[in-house]
Amino acid sequence: MSLWEYANPKKFMDWTAPVLPWVAGLSALFLSTGLIWGFFFTPDDFRQGSTVKIIYLHVPSALMAINAWLMMLVASVIWLVRRHHVSALAAKAAAPIGITMTLIALVTGALWGSPIWGTYWEWDPRLTSFLILFLFYLGYMALWSAIEDSDTAADLTSILCIVGSIFAILSRYAALFWSQGLHQGASLSLDKEENVSDVFWQPLVITMVGFGLLFLTLLLLRTRTEVRLRRTKALEARARRT
Repeated sequence: MSLWEYANPKKFMDWTAPVLPWVAGLSALFLSTGLIWGFFFTPDDFRQGSTVKIIYLHVPSALMAINAWLMMLVASVIWLVRRHHVSALAAKAAAPIGITMTLIALVTGALWGSPIWGTYWEWDPRLTSFLILFLFYLGYMALWSAIEDSDTAADLTSILCIVGSIFAILSRYAALFWSQGLHQGASLSLDKEENVSDVFWQPLVITMVGFGLLFLTLLLLRTRTEVRLRRTKALEARARRT
């Protein structure tokens, strides 16, 4: 059986129906465990105080904001090459989730940075690239809404997604190759000197897994909704022709 068969709308609806509750349950388990552990059972930082606990929202949401766009990139390329409608609908479904994650990352980053920087916003290269990513999400969603023909909308938004991926990659790796600016380095690193302390690292990893499962849950749910909407539009168009 080819992997591409699972991109068939009917088969997609069939296999995601039993999977969705399990993914949602695991998401709730990991999120509740990580956030409760992080917010209530970790100490304050010696320099940042209790504001350091924003890390449990900021880092996972920032990671998912970037990875959501990269997932949209993969789905968009599959649409352009294979013309599988589920891939285009999955990319469309991921955009509102991604922009929400981006907004959470921007707001929590401002709240976290304010006591240390003395300002809620600075035109730091890393922050600026993330703001541009947010605008690309807005543009992507607006383009889908502006074009009535779904295949044409999928084509144009796929091209926009490829272009916007430059800023998604830039946001992902900015903390590694940009040393200037106010933004701190990567919170998670293979270098023990740069990595956060284990007392923060362990619940952070659990929360990141929870955010990833939350994204998958919402993605499956929204993609299933998009498939149903596409079927409804097809039935309405057929009814108007008869």
